Amino acid sequence: MIVETFVTGPLEENCYLVRSSQGEEAALIDPGDDGEELLAELTARGLRLTRILLTHAHFDHVGAVALLQQASGAQVLLHEGEKSILAGLPLQSALFGLSAPEPFQVSTWLKGGEKIAIGSLELQVLATPGHSAGGISFYGHGHLFPGDVLFRSSIGRSDLPGGDGALLLHSIRTRLFSLPDETIVHPGHGEETTIGYEKRYNPFLG
Repeated sequence: MIVETFVTGPLEENCYLVRSSQGEEAALIDPGDDGEELLAELTARGLRLTRILLTHAHFDHVGAVALLQQASGAQVLLHEGEKSILAGLPLQSALFGLSAPEPFQVSTWLKGGEKIAIGSLELQVLATPGHSAGGISFYGHGHLFPGDVLFRSSIGRSDLPGGDGALLLHSIRTRLFSLPDETIVHPGHGEETTIGYEKRYNPFLG
């Protein structure tokens, strides 16, 4: 699996381009902003965007979804627990002094446990609520995309609507820390890490 990182928007959110080494199908995970630039990157690589995978619906993770969906016809996948957060996007954005993302259509509401095909690749949907009510992580081929649940030496905040600190820790310890230590973690912000590193050194999870 090939993973490329694009840092988007004023909050420097990580958007991930995921594809196999063969074939033209690709997915974007959490395209938070800079939609035109992301489209240009796809075109430059000769890739066809078929899936937009969202770990949660906070504005800094979904800002480019509408543009990308309209341009590519890609399916948008989001957990059903994020419906209220999605409806509150204008208020979310206003709190940060930013314009609300353009509305988009969710193609499939997820529950957790699904498997998503991207060409020859397959990602598993892990339910990891706590940062948000319907937060999910995508895992496959030794790579994990937890959104804002787990960061290098840190964890996501739980003081936003739908957040739950105890549930967040439970999600990390039971869902994410059950993965192999060598799993590469691609967080929603900041640099990548591994499950093994976070088990040993994350001060919030000791």
